[in-house]
Amino acid sequence: MESKRQQKVSRLLQKDLSEIFQRDSRHLFNGAFITVTSVRVSPDFSIARVYLSFLATPNKESLLELIKEKSKSIRQQLADRVRHQLRIMPELHFYLDDTAEYAAKMDAIFANLEIPPAPEEEDEE
Repeated sequence: MESKRQQKVSRLLQKDLSEIFQRDSRHLFNGAFITVTSVRVSPDFSIARVYLSFLATPNKESLLELIKEKSKSIRQQLADRVRHQLRIMPELHFYLDDTAEYAAKMDAIFANLEIPPAPEEEDEE
């Protein structure tokens, strides 16, 4: 269970990282549309796990590796934005968020299920 402070810091980092990916550093990632789906901060605020979703990108793994390579630059941009709100800038760990693909896969499984009708019960009077 996250504390209220962790939740506030997570929301702050998510908002600012989204702006960095969509406005400031879009040219670094070949114009890919990157969405920050969630941020989880450790209880000591030293590590932030950032979950990303990519749209209109053929090779998601290579884009994730590119983001990991440029994580120092991203962390510096983020630190410049939140320098008055946070004392310590957490280390950023980036992960691919695959919940959309997982949800689509589960929907396909449920759509292909064959459910037999329930047997009719006779009313006893």
